[in-house]
Amino acid sequence: MIYIIPFLHTGVQETNLHISVQYSRQRRRDMGGERAMTVTLSQLPGIANTPVDQMDRPYPRRWAALGVLCLSLLIVVMANTALIVAAPDMTRDLRLTSSDLQWVIDGYTVPYAALMLLFGVIGDKYSRRGALFAGLLVFGGGAVFGSLADSTTSVIAARMIMGVGAAIIMPATLSLLVATFPAAERARAIAAWAATSGLAIALGPLLAGWLLESRSWHSTFLINVPIAAVAIVAALALVPPSKAHGLGRIDWLGGLLSVVTIGCLVFAIIDGFHFGWGTGSLTAAAVSVVGLVLFVAWELRHPQPLLNVRKLGERAVGGASLAVMLVFLAAFGAMFFIAQQFQFVLGFGPLETGVRLLPLAAAVSVGAAASARLAPRVGTRAVVAGGMLVAAAGVLLLVRVDASSTYLDFVPTLVLLGVGVGLAVSPATDAIMGSFPEQDLGAAGGLNDTAIELGGSLGIAILGSVLASAYKDGIAGFLAALPIPKLTGPQADLVAQGLQASGESVGGAAIVAQELAKNPLASGQSQPLMDAATVAFADAISRASLVGGLALAIGALVVAVVLPARGPGQD
Repeated sequence: MIYIIPFLHTGVQETNLHISVQYSRQRRRDMGGERAMTVTLSQLPGIANTPVDQMDRPYPRRWAALGVLCLSLLIVVMANTALIVAAPDMTRDLRLTSSDLQWVIDGYTVPYAALMLLFGVIGDKYSRRGALFAGLLVFGGGAVFGSLADSTTSVIAARMIMGVGAAIIMPATLSLLVATFPAAERARAIAAWAATSGLAIALGPLLAGWLLESRSWHSTFLINVPIAAVAIVAALALVPPSKAHGLGRIDWLGGLLSVVTIGCLVFAIIDGFHFGWGTGSLTAAAVSVVGLVLFVAWELRHPQPLLNVRKLGERAVGGASLAVMLVFLAAFGAMFFIAQQFQFVLGFGPLETGVRLLPLAAAVSVGAAASARLAPRVGTRAVVAGGMLVAAAGVLLLVRVDASSTYLDFVPTLVLLGVGVGLAVSPATDAIMGSFPEQDLGAAGGLNDTAIELGGSLGIAILGSVLASAYKDGIAGFLAALPIPKLTGPQADLVAQGLQASGESVGGAAIVAQELAKNPLASGQSQPLMDAATVAFADAISRASLVGGLALAIGALVVAVVLPARGPGQD
């Protein structure tokens, strides 16, 4: 009989498997005896069990281990990018309102951002590899739940579960990477880690689009399950155990304050910018401010703080965190309206959209690879600030977009944005991680990943708000001038809903135009509506891009002043 029992195996400092094999032989049974044999996982062949800190030389399979960490990161990022192309089918099937769809997207974001710092420290304390396992299991469980969901509530719940899993996975991947690689190779390893994010930006829509060609949107959840399973098995064989030594008791109060502060901040950003600054969003913002003050005051006094907040005052950590946040603010904001342009204006299907985002993925990889070579030679500051300026130039190119723009007009933006992200993020992340001691790698990874998620949330919220406002202003005149007969009853309600949808977003206008084309009495208004929406949306992209590009360019100048010329270990 075989029992598999989870337990904390202190001998290898790792959450492990305890395999108890009991067997009996007939002659022993006849004698009334039973022989038992216990085998721990460390005795099984092919399992990475020697902790990194007990190795007398660099771990020989570290690059294979990096592949596992990148695979784990891949599904975390793909969970959001795949939703971009699955959203239209999901909206039609579940009859999602704009509010419903927003929380389907951001139900993932809020727990993801709020919990990363705390889970990073927990991984440091007990087991970084164990945290990776736990995160992948939670993420996979949420994906299975999402694949079975048949209501708005269940989809949002599944996304929240996946967000919790992602919050465990992300800091674990970075802390394991830094613990496994020697300092001389760390920049290249982080460059590969950063390039994975760019790959996921295109791969998510690509895989989702391929699945949606013949399957329902449920399959975009399920695709994560086999990837998570492969990552768990591969991590067991290739990723060595790691944990912090000498780490005292976890600062649980600081953890609670960090969760409340970041969670309320992200909620306020999302709710306030998308649905107006009402009581809920203003209350969340106020709680976030109070929570931040209490968190900083508590951490400054605590002998073993969750996060050494004094580090944020260091130029390397503060400047790099600002750079990461601003880069992802511009990148996520730009991707938000580029994806809508491809699908609703240019008419690309889900798979076609994914294929056309491949230049961005390739460019991020090129930029990340270049940063690993440039940063040691010219310094972190030059590469990070330069990358931000390159990305800003790519975003500002979208100011030229008009109603006649084709896919080729967006390619320069995708390339420059990708190269800029790759150049800036890798050395900035390396600067953050290199500024923290080994026992605080989880907190460092949580800080870096929180900056990414805050930047992305702000980008979609702020630039999305500018986009929506400009679009509404641009199409309002056309909608007001439509020759609509006086109607009553259900027909009047349908017309009102169509006008409202067309005035809120280009996606709504595209759907209404498709419905009008099917009606012989109203088909003449279909193309004019789409033409007006295209013009309004092009103008909206120009305005939002100007805001995003200038914010990133100004941010690059600030980072150039704040960030030291060379990062930790480059002197």
